[in-house]
Amino acid sequence: MGSVVLVTGAGRRLGARFVRAVQEDPAVDRVVAVDAAAPAQPLGRAQFVRADLRQPVIARVLAEHAVDTVVHLDVTGTAPGVPRAGVKETNVIGSLQLLGACQKSPWVRRLVVKSSTAVYGSAARDPAVVDEAGPHHAPPHSGFAKDVGEVENYVRGFARRRPDVAVGVLRFAGILGPGPGAESPFAAYFALPVLPTVLGHDPRLQFVHEDDALAVLRLLACLPESASARGNGTYNVAGEGVLLLSQCARRLGRPTVALLPPVARWAGAALRGAGLGDFSPEQWRMLTHGRVVATDRLREDLGFTPAYGTAETFADYARARGPGLLPPALVGAVVDRLAQLRTP
Repeated sequence: MGSVVLVTGAGRRLGARFVRAVQEDPAVDRVVAVDAAAPAQPLGRAQFVRADLRQPVIARVLAEHAVDTVVHLDVTGTAPGVPRAGVKETNVIGSLQLLGACQKSPWVRRLVVKSSTAVYGSAARDPAVVDEAGPHHAPPHSGFAKDVGEVENYVRGFARRRPDVAVGVLRFAGILGPGPGAESPFAAYFALPVLPTVLGHDPRLQFVHEDDALAVLRLLACLPESASARGNGTYNVAGEGVLLLSQCARRLGRPTVALLPPVARWAGAALRGAGLGDFSPEQWRMLTHGRVVATDRLREDLGFTPAYGTAETFADYARARGPGLLPPALVGAVVDRLAQLRTP
């Protein structure tokens, strides 16, 4: 008998793609896909269960299907048509309900949680590269970043109470892919026709390709029980290399508008109220200071290296978006010409 895998967040693009991928693994016998909304994409042979994680019904689902592996993907920064309060409830209250159900289940042996590097926050005093140990000079106090911090606290508590369960937490940099739909705060940000930035700052950014995100999720979910120690821990996941925000804007052909910090906070509140992105104070700190994380543990403990670097990931995303208001080739030529003029 192979594993019985339960996947939350199966109604969205990343969740549906993972459901289709994991059911093809020879180590998996059955897949149970769970979401509060009907999936917009096919789920293959998986059994879909419509359930709201915020309700205790998830415990019955685990018991009825004797689930031994739980992959929790229903932690997200954006959800089309759902207000911020609803997203937060699903992230935090839904995760708490799911972990409570897993704690009581005698069958669960592995838990994989999709988290985010946003948990580190972003501050001027941060080191150039942040590893899984920290730091937390400016711990997140709002938005999606705060959500993932709370979810990870609950996961650590669960791991202490159930030491027999292998618990793997994957902290993803901004996930980008060629397909439609914004599944990360940065995907929603880059979809804007004009990109608001913070005056005087050009942060370093990292991204991970959607295909790489699926690959590492499948690797961790399908590790044999004898290898549970390998998948027991927290891992940063990001493509190699970095991009500056200005480089991203040019490659998308998006014009930018630089705002003073007080104006940026006001604009962020307006955009968030219009449902155009997260734009919490934590998001603005990211657009100010940036963040780069180390991925040594991912390579050394799991033997996984993303196939796409940060620049390749962004190029794939930009190709799918089509040309922006400013042709990238023309903007690049102007920038190169200005650089030549400044050179003595």
